[in-house]
Amino acid sequence: MATRGRLFDEAVLDSFERVEGRLEGRPDIELAVEDVPPSDPAPWEDRVALGRAFPAVGGTPARVVIYRRPIETRVTSQDDLADLIETVVAENVAGLLGRNPDDLRGEL
Repeated sequence: MATRGRLFDEAVLDSFERVEGRLEGRPDIELAVEDVPPSDPAPWEDRVALGRAFPAVGGTPARVVIYRRPIETRVTSQDDLADLIETVVAENVAGLLGRNPDDLRGEL
């Protein structure tokens, strides 16, 4: 039986694959899921982060981190969860690539 965390991880991977499929080529972006964001928010964050994008530095590829608990607390159904995950993934990938997030999201 899959745990909630594992189901969430699978939903993030599915969303990331759909977003990647809307891109030409495959970007060098790593994906990670953490339960909660660090307790030290960036100065421009006025609420709990749902995800963060980290640009490539030196030999380290760009990275998108999705935060499970803040996302789960904002939804009431599995459909809403999948939609919010895809939105957060698309927004962070788009930010790294200088793209419009709407171009990377499916029909919601």
